[in-house]
This record gives sequence, structure tokens and C-alpha cells, in this order.
Amino acid sequence: MEQLVVRDADVVDGSGDPSYRVDVLIDGGRIVSIVKEAAAAGCQRPRAMRELDAEGLVLSPGFIDMHAHSDLALLRDPDHSAKAAQGVTLEVLGQDGLSYAPVEDRTLDEVRRAVTGWNGYGDDIDFDWRSVGEYLDRLDRGIAVNAAYLVPQGTVRALVVGWEDREATPEELDRMRWLVAEGMEQGAVGMSSGLTYTPGMYAGDAELTGLCRVVAEYGGYYCPHHRSYGAGALEAYTEMVGLAREAGCPLHLAHATMNFGVNAGRAPELLALLDDALAAGADITLDTYPYTPGCTTLAALLPSWAGEGGPEAVLGRLADEVTAERIRHHMEAVGADGCHGVPVEWDTIEVSGVTDPALGEYVGRTVQESARLRGEAPWTTARRLLAEDRLGTTVLQHVGHEENVRAIMRHRTHTGGSDGILQGTKPHPRAYGTFPHYLGRYARELGVLSLEECVAHLTSRPAARLRLPDRGLVREGYRADLVLFDPETVAAGSTFERPRALPSGIPHVLVDGRFVIEDGRRTDVLAGRAVRRAPLP
Repeated sequence: MEQLVVRDADVVDGSGDPSYRVDVLIDGGRIVSIVKEAAAAGCQRPRAMRELDAEGLVLSPGFIDMHAHSDLALLRDPDHSAKAAQGVTLEVLGQDGLSYAPVEDRTLDEVRRAVTGWNGYGDDIDFDWRSVGEYLDRLDRGIAVNAAYLVPQGTVRALVVGWEDREATPEELDRMRWLVAEGMEQGAVGMSSGLTYTPGMYAGDAELTGLCRVVAEYGGYYCPHHRSYGAGALEAYTEMVGLAREAGCPLHLAHATMNFGVNAGRAPELLALLDDALAAGADITLDTYPYTPGCTTLAALLPSWAGEGGPEAVLGRLADEVTAERIRHHMEAVGADGCHGVPVEWDTIEVSGVTDPALGEYVGRTVQESARLRGEAPWTTARRLLAEDRLGTTVLQHVGHEENVRAIMRHRTHTGGSDGILQGTKPHPRAYGTFPHYLGRYARELGVLSLEECVAHLTSRPAARLRLPDRGLVREGYRADLVLFDPETVAAGSTFERPRALPSGIPHVLVDGRFVIEDGRRTDVLAGRAVRRAPLP
């Protein structure tokens, strides 16, 4: 592997400390030496066959995306500029309790259909794995950036219990515990849940606590998409904090937002809850994306009882007039648990992608707008779209609050996570813009975080949660997963109108000491690999 000297870089090293000018020597995929400017005058500067003049650029650790949905994208798209161009050098997959391992033939098809809106059905993928270890081995063949994996609790439940809304038997719980242990032994870093998604949402606290105890035994962490980000959000956060403490398991709160009108301005209440738990000894971190709208599938907004039995059962209920009317009433009048207990407001639900190209007219419009154009009720439009697109429709939910976003990102346990769904004609711009948006908009322009603080949130903090001893800082001996960016121009190119536009001001990105982005262009390097759980000391 070619040696490289990065010359005259302003290092923001991930610790939160002030920047300093250095030369950095990289060899064998690691940082070999760091020579500060003051010392360079009195000693020989490092040299190599290749040198990069970093004058005017900041050198930082590569960014860690703590909440990614690139489970198939990393396999289907070797380029993967959506993340590589942002400076992301590690993604955490297996999110929200639904992913592609561990599975059997039966549940693989069920899961593929359930999350088509997140990742596509995968007709272009050779699903030649079934276990967590086999999936990680598949990643090891070469991917654009590194990837870690969470055992998805909903997928485990589908494998053992099915898609039924009932308690697991003692024997079923034992098998789920065994599957989680196997996944952890094979390299998973923790376990995720999607507690507003079927079938994971059918698990009670006792079941989740039992699984979290297994995760804790292996030094992993629990990453729940909890039961509500709307009505009852604080109660849902409290449930997760108590559950994790009961299990003795570290907790990482996924996309920790406070959404919908009922939660405007209430972020300080969440942060007080977390601070009290931290002061009492809890181990808690969280991630957010720096935008107000959320993104999910249209089917996810349905009440949980409508999802029992899996995708075919859902479609059957939508086809039945009486049951469909019951679903409508639950969503519009009561507030479905899939919509976080808040009655759905169709003018906030924007269609961002469809799996059937014939339905492209819906993309970029709210359900309310499409219904008005068709001269029908919004539920009629939504029901038709769910049926014709076979539950594969993705949507943006315009339900967030900027004051909450800013308050939460300042918290000392905060990390960055894109929650990036790469599917659809008009995906959420967070998929292509989260990390430069933090640096450009929230650090440089708004000053919500200093540059040094912002980089620490995106690098060393997530590395510590993942228990990675040689990533997340610019240090001698650490992995050379690095980003060089211009602090004056770095910015997200993606917008809601042009969601796939790439960022500016990030000319170089290295994974394992090799350029995946060089002079602002994607190279053909596939230096990423699976990052497996570190053994307990």
C-alpha cells in the first residue's frame, strides 16, 4: 500500500480540542506519524512517494453514520457516492428492527417485501447469506465505505414468532435470545428495534429486556426506534431508558426527535430526562439528522393491528371495505400507533418514492394535493396508492420543529445519523447531505456547534459508542479513515428539490488509507469492510 504524506493540514482531530497544523504520514492503512508545525522546524518533516498539499483544508477523522439504511445499497452500488462524498467512512446498518439477517427463505421474502420502500425489493441482489456472519462476510468482499451491523429485533421475531400480535412463548423467547447471541458472536455491535413497525412492535418490555440482557453480555448496545415520536413521546423515551437500565444494557436512541404539534418546543424536557438518567449512572447516547421532516413508508403509518400477519395480510385488509374504513377511522380520528398516536394530517405526508413507475404522478405531492387533483378524499388516495404500489411507497413527514432539532444536537451525548433512505425518485436530502449540512449550516453559518464540537459529534463520540479503539480520532496508530474538507465552503448540495446533488467542499476522503474521493471525484477503490464487534476485555 502506497505511503502518503498529508502536508500542512489543519487537524480537527475529533477530540473537541482546538485545531493545529501538522504533517501526517499514512502507511499500511494507518496513521504512522503526526508532526506538528512547531516541531517540524526542528526536525525532518515526513516524506513519502506521494504527498498531498492540504493548505486551507481541515483534516478530520472520517464521519460515522450511526443510522444508515444502506443494507442493500452498499452491495448494489459500488460507487455509493451518496455517503462517500459526504466524508462518511463507516455506516451502522440493521436499523429500526428490520434487515436481512438472520433469516430463512420464508422470512427473507417477507422482510424484503416489508422494507421495499427503504431498500427496494432487491431483484438485483444475490441473497447468498442467511446469518449475520454470512452477511458481514459478503460485505468483506469490498464496499465503498466500512459498515457495522445491528441485529434487527423485528427480523428475529419474524423468524421465531412470525408476524402475529401476541406474546412470545418461553421457548420462542429462548430461541430469540439464542439468535441475538449468535449475531453478536458473529460480529454485530448491538441490537435495533422498530417499535412502530411490525412485527417488532408486538414485543413487550419483558421480551425486549430479555434480549437486551444478551446484548449487554457481549458488550453491545440497544438502538430502539421507540414506540412514539409524537403523542406520548416522552413516555416512550422513559420506557426505553428504564428498559435498558433494567437490562444493564447501553442505550443509543435512534433519530432522537420530538415531532408533531404536540411536541413543539419540548426538547428541553427530553434532555432533562436524559440528564437525570445519566447522572444516575445510565449509559445513553443518541443520534439525529439536521432536518425537520422525517421519512418512512406510507404503510408504516397504518395501525399495528392492520399489519398483523405480514404484507399480504395488510393488502387483504385494505381490499376489504369494512376493514379499510376501520383503518381510516383509526388513522384520521383516533391516531394510529404507526403514526405515533397522532391523527394523520394528509397535508404533511409527501410522497417521495414509488416502486411502480406508473405511479410517478404522486411523487413530490402530498397525499392531500393528489386527492384534491383527483377529486376524492385523502384516505381514498392513500388506500389506492398503498394497494397499487404493494406497500412500497416512501413518504416525507413534515412534522418536525427546528428549535427541537437545534437543542438536541447540542447535547453532550449527541452523534450524527442520516437515517438516509436512498430509494425513491425524491428521497429525503438527509441521505446525501447530513454530514456537510452539520458542518456548513449548523457549525459555520448558525454557530449552533463550533467546528471542533461538530466534528467530535460525528467522529469520536460514535466511535466510542461502537467501542472502536482505533477509529474516530486523528492519532498515531489509528486507522487512516480520514476526510479533508474546506471549512469555508463545505455544504450539502442536496435539497428537497434536488435531493441527490452531491456536497461541495469535501475534496478528499480516505478509507483505510486509500482515496475513495480524490479531488472531489469518486475513485474505483472499494476499501470498505465489515467492522465487527470488539471482544470484551
